[in-house]
Amino acid sequence: MQSAQYKRVLLKLSGEALAGEKGVGIDNTVVSNIAKSVKTLTERGIQVAIVVGGGNIFRGRSGEGMDRTTADHMGMLATVINSLAMRSALENIGVDTRVQTAIEMQAMAEVYIRLRAMRHLEKGRVVIFGAGTGNPYFSTDTAAALRAAEIDAEVILLAKKVDGVYDDDPITNPNAKKFDHLTYIDVLQKNLKVMDSTATSLCMDNNIPIRVFSLEDPENIIRVVDGEKIGTIVEGE
Repeated sequence: MQSAQYKRVLLKLSGEALAGEKGVGIDNTVVSNIAKSVKTLTERGIQVAIVVGGGNIFRGRSGEGMDRTTADHMGMLATVINSLAMRSALENIGVDTRVQTAIEMQAMAEVYIRLRAMRHLEKGRVVIFGAGTGNPYFSTDTAAALRAAEIDAEVILLAKKVDGVYDDDPITNPNAKKFDHLTYIDVLQKNLKVMDSTATSLCMDNNIPIRVFSLEDPENIIRVVDGEKIGTIVEGE
């Protein structure tokens, strides 16, 4: 077994990743496989926080015919649904887990409190952050960057459907070039679709590296933490 490269990580999962081949909703098999990889990390003493998107249920910016704030609030609720599904999958295999939300909803989750979240992590619990930042006009990418900075995470593990960052969409362009290494400035100047510009800038300001990799095999989560050269790394100069 390799020694882990990180001790505290923030795993960013897209909502679409939880949908699997269906594209919408929640694929329980996919969620269960992700949970197994997370459990492996916690058993090795690695502290894991998670931010989940909501695009498999409702994406705020796609709310046609409604104002952006209302649409974003609906998107936040979608992330809470995904967070509860992820918690259930983890607890089903014996992983002590807490969901903390940026919007108070006491019947379902704790309200986000930074020091409490860090205490949970220190005790070996997985913490899932739901409801984004609690503010409209901010993506779950930005929520991931913000929470990573707040809890002193060493890295953001950005699990996506593709196996890294490309200069074009590799699904529609077979000649798209994959990058193994990028700087934050590269991402911003080339307008590469890693995270949105707000999230990327926040990571740059706080020197938080971003590891982008494919979730097609959930064990990639473990491989990245072990330092295997898969996907794309985004960091400073």
